[in-house]
Amino acid sequence: MKEKLVLIGNGMAGMRTVDELLKLSPDKFAITVFGAEPHGNYNRIMLSPVLAGDKQLSEIIINDLQWYKDNKITLYTGKTIIQIDRINRQVIADDNSITNYDRLIIATGSVPVMLDIPGKNLEGVISFRDINDVNIMIETAKTHKNAIVIGGGLLGLEAANGLMIQGMNVSVVHRNNTLMSQQLDQESADLMRSELEEKGMHFLMEHQTEALLGDKRVEKVRFKDGSEVEADLVVMAIGVRPNIKLAQASGIQCDRGILVDDTLQTFTPTIYAVGECVQHRKKTFGLVAPLFEQAKVCANHLVDMGIASYVSSATSTKLKVTGIDLFSAGDFIGDNTTENIIFKDATRHIYKKLVIQNNKIMGIVLYGETTDGLWYFSLLTEGKDISEIRENIIFGQHHIEENHE
Repeated sequence: MKEKLVLIGNGMAGMRTVDELLKLSPDKFAITVFGAEPHGNYNRIMLSPVLAGDKQLSEIIINDLQWYKDNKITLYTGKTIIQIDRINRQVIADDNSITNYDRLIIATGSVPVMLDIPGKNLEGVISFRDINDVNIMIETAKTHKNAIVIGGGLLGLEAANGLMIQGMNVSVVHRNNTLMSQQLDQESADLMRSELEEKGMHFLMEHQTEALLGDKRVEKVRFKDGSEVEADLVVMAIGVRPNIKLAQASGIQCDRGILVDDTLQTFTPTIYAVGECVQHRKKTFGLVAPLFEQAKVCANHLVDMGIASYVSSATSTKLKVTGIDLFSAGDFIGDNTTENIIFKDATRHIYKKLVIQNNKIMGIVLYGETTDGLWYFSLLTEGKDISEIRENIIFGQHHIEENHE
């Protein structure tokens, strides 16, 4: 008899774990997957190109329905698990159906943070999280003109760019003065802002949203300073938080995320968790690289090859936002014990900054030109002394190698 494995969440982290399991031991488990959305597993990172009209939903599906059949996986789409019975090892769905498990993986992902303000339930107020949100944006753009995106982070700018391509007037509302502060310092954020303004995007920096106004549909956004702007569509892209509602309700230990050890096991030995819903050594996760690493480790343990353990390592972010290349890693802001090496060519929209401490790279920001990102990142992770190449390091690996020959 095969062991029964149930996966709650048909997203990228959970399905990557199943992929790894099939590679390691294709016949060990009878696998059942529950997905709340009505289709196969798709690449959530590719929602922006769908919004921008560069891709169709069919092109971003990772595993189509046939793939589940071919791999003898039972997939329930549009079905949400509402309860986990840890004693009897059962999951209960919203249609009251019960499924037994020997091992369970929770991969419920994250939920968008929505501002708790008057008018938040008006029609035309959405997040930017799944294909349904994208469809609403594309449809709204056909009949309406003014869009407000709240949040000047990665997702907010992607949403704003897509809505502009769909023909809307777009303003990005951001509560401080630095766009994408998770990835950029002030200099590079300012460069990005001016480049996006040239494309026609508007910015309302240092604005706090107070209320959304309208009868049935949103019509205006009011800010704390009393000013108002017109809006037919409001996209809230102010961040996500781990989706732990089900785990908490089922008595699985959580803090900000579902608590897991280095094997991605929760405090209940038969239950594992991976992806954006977990908290590992005080950290939660939003980028795809660590999720795939977790999937590998989790799969290893499920097939009793328990050799791998998950270590959350220094991560670098390489992004193409609205067509602009960015790369950042480490502590790229620095403090009074660090020095900066900076190269800036504003006309060509290029900016590079290395934060140095005791002749070692502590942080990196590359804007507009990212070829050397991984080289700098390896110097950072290996803690290499750069004193010998320091005076030319900002010009990149190629330049250093030419001069050393």
